[in-house]
Parts: sequence; structure tokens; C-alpha cells
Amino acid sequence: MSGDIVARMRGREPLAVFVLLGIVALEILVTYSRLPARELYHVSGTGISGGAGRVVVFMNFPVAIVAIAALAVALERLRSRGWRVVGVVAAVLCTPVFWPGVVRQSDLDVRWINAPCAVGVALAVVVAAVAAPGPGGRMRGDGLRIGLAIFALLAAPAWAAAELGFFLDGVPLLGRIYETGVRPAVDPSEPAVHHGHHHGMDGVLLVLSALVLSRALPSIRARVLRAATAAYLALMLAYGLGNIANDFWGEQVMKRGWTTWAVPSVLQPGLNWGWAVILAGAAIVWLGWFARERPSRAQPL
Repeated sequence: MSGDIVARMRGREPLAVFVLLGIVALEILVTYSRLPARELYHVSGTGISGGAGRVVVFMNFPVAIVAIAALAVALERLRSRGWRVVGVVAAVLCTPVFWPGVVRQSDLDVRWINAPCAVGVALAVVVAAVAAPGPGGRMRGDGLRIGLAIFALLAAPAWAAAELGFFLDGVPLLGRIYETGVRPAVDPSEPAVHHGHHHGMDGVLLVLSALVLSRALPSIRARVLRAATAAYLALMLAYGLGNIANDFWGEQVMKRGWTTWAVPSVLQPGLNWGWAVILAGAAIVWLGWFARERPSRAQPL
């Protein structure tokens, strides 16, 4: 069964990332529906409505960011002009995620302003489903992609547990490596990792999505679209790594009392060394890797 699923996803990078994001959305729906708001982070809703609202916010950030890249990859694979128009409309509807205040870390309750991105993401999923598959198969740089994916996933166990609504305390090995529950000697007022979704997990999802979608760059024939998509994916990859570093350092290093030095928040663009590193890393990935991807000779230019 798992082999059949992998075979069906071969060459369907946009659909593959939406399947991954859909699994996380389901986890969020279940956890935010069953746990009281006081055990979660900056939400007030409870029950199914509270869970659904948090899913809509998740569809804004980070899913809308990923959806724009997925639509860029899928655009040339659409068989009709009508579907291409739908793809462009979906991408435009996803752009409010970049507007200040549309998603606020201080208040993650759903608002009407979150509706456009949610509609854009829903359309993007349909577009990804109807798009023709790409060439698939092994690609240049897959070894590096696997290495970066493993690196990102090593930071994720505590966030994955939180997304399911439990701590890793008492779990063999993981409970010793990752700090999740309350540490009375450090801070008895709150757990190291609150239940629910974390922006560190958003970073993991952005990294994994960028790595998967970058495999489709050689299938984009239009040079301008390929270059723009490569630059966007490079920035998405670096931004995801920045959010992983910030959240992991705060929860797994600072909350153990090992240091008071903090990795700056990079959720919003700012004049700090964190964003300087992100931009420098994105430039390196773009110039040294993603921008070098070219269509194969078998593909018409």
C-alpha cells in the first residue's frame, strides 16, 4: 500500500507537500478540538469550532507561503488556460499572508481577514491534484536534500508530540533528549513546550516543502518562472531553518537554564543578525544550487 502511494506521488511534488500539510492540519484539528484553550498557545476557542479556526490560521501561515511555490511549480503542468487562470487566482489569494497583522503570534484566533488565504490554499490543492505529473525519478542533489531533511526532523520530536497534545516526559530516550514538560527547578509556571502547534514546526514544514518542490525546478521551462521559483524556494528554505533555530534554542537550550543568550525571532522581517543570516543563506542556496537547475535536453525550451 505504501509503495503504491509513493508511486502515485512520483513527479507530483505540489500534491505531495499538500498531503504532508494536510496530515498536520488534521493533527491540529484534533488537538485543538479536544484540549482546553488554557493548555494551548494564544487561542480562546474550544471544541470543533476552535480546532477548525486554528486550522484556518495554519492555512494562512505557513501553508499559504508553501502554496505559492507549489502553484509556481504546477503552472506549466496544467492542461488548459482555464486551470492556469485558477492557479494565478489562487496564488493572488494567498498573498495576504505577507501583510502585517494577518497572522499575529499574540492572537491565533481565526478572523475574517484569514479567509482569502484559506480559499487560495483550497484552490491550490485542487490545482495540484489536476496538474500533470513531472518527470520524477532521482534528481541531482537528492543526497543533500535528504541530509537537510534529516537535520530539520531532528528538531521536530518535541513539537510533533505537542501537536498531538502530550509531553515526551517518560518516553524512552526521547524524554531524556528533548525538554517538553515542566521543570520545577527552572520554571514551575509553565511547560518547556506548550501543547499545540509551534512555529518551529512551521519551520520544519517550510524546509521539507522547499526541498521537495526544488526537485521540480528542472521541469519548469520558462526561464523567468524557473529563476523566480528558485529564488522563492531558497528564501523559504532559509526562513524555515531560521524559525527552527529560534524555537529550538528557546525551548531546548534557554529553558534548561543553560544560557540567557537568545536566537532572535525571525517570524517577521527585521533588522537583526537572524535575518542577515537568512538572506545570506538564501543567496547561497539560490546561486550555488537552485538557480543552477536547468531543464533536461529532452524538454523543449
